[in-house]
Parts: sequence; C-alpha cells; structure tokens
Amino acid sequence: MASVMICEPSELYNILNQYTHLPRLAEINYLCLIDARERELYNASHVITAKHVKKDAKGTFLVPEGVEVESLRCIVVYDCDTSTLEGSGEAVQCAGVLAKTSLHPVCVVKGGYQKFSALYPFFRSVKIMYTIIELGNFEPYPVEMIAGLLYMGDHRQATSPTILEDLKTKALVNVSESSSLELENENLTILDVCIADSATADMYSNLQKICDFIGSHLKVGSCVLIFSHHGISRSSAVTIAFLMHHLKYSLKDAWNNMLKCKANMRPNRGFVQQLSDWELHTLGTRSTDISEPYY
Repeated sequence: MASVMICEPSELYNILNQYTHLPRLAEINYLCLIDARERELYNASHVITAKHVKKDAKGTFLVPEGVEVESLRCIVVYDCDTSTLEGSGEAVQCAGVLAKTSLHPVCVVKGGYQKFSALYPFFRSVKIMYTIIELGNFEPYPVEMIAGLLYMGDHRQATSPTILEDLKTKALVNVSESSSLELENENLTILDVCIADSATADMYSNLQKICDFIGSHLKVGSCVLIFSHHGISRSSAVTIAFLMHHLKYSLKDAWNNMLKCKANMRPNRGFVQQLSDWELHTLGTRSTDISEPYY
C-alpha cells in the first residue's frame, strides 16, 4: 500500500506542465488526476484532464473505469477545499482507496479545487474526454519555481502572449544565444544575457547581474520568467543559481528543488562547475560534491 501525501497547488501545476518532445500528459501511464467532488460541481468546472470518481451504494469511492492504478507514475486527488490529511475529507477518503493498489504516493491537493482554480484559472475546464492527439497538442506552461513569482521555460513560452498574460509576467530573463524577441507587450522588462549552450560558455560572470535583476522584481511582487531556447540547460542553470543566491540553498538543495519542478532539466557539465563556483561565492563553502554521477 502506498502512502497518502498532501501537495501544494504549485506541485500539481508543475506535474501538468512536464514535457520532453511532447507533453507528458500524452503518456498513458503518467498522470491520473481525480476530482472527488459532487458530479454537479465537476460538470460545472474542473481542472483540465481530471476524471470524476464515483461511489458505490455504501458511499465508498470506486477506482475509475479503465484506470490501472498500479501502473501510474502520478496520482493526484482533489475535492473542494481539503487542506489537511487529518479528518475525513472527500479527497483523503478517495486517496486512501487508490493508495491500496498504487506503487507511488497518492497526492491530495492542499486547498482543493477552490485554491488551485483561484491560482490557475486558465487551467479550468468543462471538457471531460481527451484523445491522445489532444493531449499531445497541449501546450505546457513554464514550470513554477517560486509560487506566483518565478517561472522557468523555453522560447515558445516566453513569446506566447497568452502565457505571459495568464502568468501576469512583468519581466523576462533571456539566456538564449539570440536577443531578438518579437513581443507585443510594451510593459515587459527584458534582460538579455546571451549565453551559448556550451561547456566552455561563461555563465558565471553574468550571475550577479541576473540575480540582482530578478531580485529587484520579486521584491515588488513582479512575476519573472527565465528562459532559454529549449528550457533545459541554460535556463535551469541560471534558475539554480538564483535559488542559491536568493534562498541561500546549497547547490545540492537548489538542484533537487529544480529537479522536482522540472524532471528533464540538465545543465551541461561546464555550467555545473560554474554553479559549484557560485556555491562557494554565495555560501562561502563548496558543500556539494559535483563529482558524483548525479550531477
């Protein structure tokens, strides 16, 4: 039997927005998102891709038809507003049933639909059925690193007027090789730092400038999006550096935080060495052994 865990709305947001070449939502064994509210509430509005769950005559939740719980990587449940695993909330009851056959922890969204939909209203839907083609055409949003303030993504996301408006983005940090952005929003502040995705490229000398820029915007509550061409190497390295600077994380802690938010992040080896130098600069010590294969 798997465990039942509480998860923040931002964790569900990031789960929905994972992608490699295609959105991970198109992977049949990736995610099962369960809505444990009454059917009427589900029909009125729910989180995209969520399935409604039924109860038997005794009021016990049933595993949704066609769902092979034991083969799923992520199982997430929400109800109206459950915020704790204590008590007998609908989401907790449902998660307990699913955990009996799951091989991975079952997550209950803290604050339920009420909180998630308030934070991410653009992920509300009334659509019930999705084809694999529709899921494959889903356009992921940037992952959220600091709730409501800091996001990390790719060039497509940084040039999408819809995404920038939905996230209320006020500033962009462009660490691609190209500084040419075609944007209609004149209210955006853009910091261009051209960095090649090469093990010999100099990222380190730009980190203080980048961190100061991001910090100045976060200080006044302005949302910032860091991006590179693919959103995997350069942007993740810079984001890790900012977490080390802003939150005083070790490289290891910042790395793990980044990996939790974006599973396929991968700074090149040269950037890893520069992040180790940045750890020494920001914390006064190298507490992370980057010779481990993990890095």
